[in-house]
Amino acid sequence: MHLPTIRDFAREATMPECYTALGPDWSLAVADVVGSTRLASEGRHREVNFVAGAVIAVLTEVLRQPGVEPACQFGGDGAVAAVPPGFRSVAADALAALADWSGTEMDVPLRVGIVPVRELLSAGLDVMVAVQDFGAGNAFGHFLGSGVAAAESWVKADPKRRIAPRPGPLPGLEGLSCRWRPVPARRGTILCVIADPVAPGMRGLETVARLQADIERVVPTAAAAPLGTGETLHPKLPSAESLKLELRTEPPRRRLSRAIRAVAGTGLLWLADRTGLRVGALNVPRYRAALAERSDYRKEANGPRYVLDVTEKEAQALEALLERYAQAGEIVYGTARADSTTITCVVGDFAADRHVHFVDGAELGFWRASVQLKAMRARAAEPAA
Repeated sequence: MHLPTIRDFAREATMPECYTALGPDWSLAVADVVGSTRLASEGRHREVNFVAGAVIAVLTEVLRQPGVEPACQFGGDGAVAAVPPGFRSVAADALAALADWSGTEMDVPLRVGIVPVRELLSAGLDVMVAVQDFGAGNAFGHFLGSGVAAAESWVKADPKRRIAPRPGPLPGLEGLSCRWRPVPARRGTILCVIADPVAPGMRGLETVARLQADIERVVPTAAAAPLGTGETLHPKLPSAESLKLELRTEPPRRRLSRAIRAVAGTGLLWLADRTGLRVGALNVPRYRAALAERSDYRKEANGPRYVLDVTEKEAQALEALLERYAQAGEIVYGTARADSTTITCVVGDFAADRHVHFVDGAELGFWRASVQLKAMRARAAEPAA
């Protein structure tokens, strides 16, 4: 099944007619890191992002069909993916292997599960999905409807819905890396935004559409891309920390060759960037521009999720806007500020121009925003005194 394609995020991402409603034979695969608070306190932010990126890398590989890009979405400390009919078993095997790898190799507990869309529909919860396709097999998933949030909460709340870790193959993991250093804010601050509508169904969709239009009036989000157009991105040799993470995607016998490839590949990028010369087919300016374009700084998952590079005035205006919607009882939201943007990359085939990039505010900005959102949701659910 070909999923609808979003080309213009600002105009189309909140339009239900740009999505397709998933039928009862579909499922949602969900994964989230357990104990993010502890890991953050230990300074292991990049490891959490890396594990979330690993989920996307593997699920994208196992769910891809000829000519059809899967809908997978990075969430900072977790991920979600739409599982087509007939792929539930292979997705479950991949999630089990991811949980085993994350726990044993990364020492990062990963909770995984699959929720049938049939059960969400029976509970009156809808799931609509589309992909933002950049060509050459590069795509991100977007979701509307309250089903995704429900699937994530069901897996967290019910151990019977979880998939136990077990060893297994992890195709796609070899393309995961985090060689780019954090990118400092250019305009003032990095603001992570997560907002969900309170009302279900069409009323909630209308709220999200109004909110996103109001956000665009405060700051056109395309102009607030944290990586800009890639012009300020300059490759450096991978840090010891990032190289150590990358080597954990390989069995011990292959780690030396992976390290050599990582250093050599980044060294070629650095050399081409510094000299302005072409190295084989490598065109650094074009690669930087593609990297920025294919970063997921804007996405939909019931409501908007942003990583924006904004001025202090814009940040305050956005926070005031979100608070007005919350005071009106229309949304719950969370925000978090950071001084830089982190990048986690999945390079499927560099020669074929297959590479996508997941961004987060430094020190788990998305996770910090989600903590605030969950606290607001809990307060809203408390009975009136």
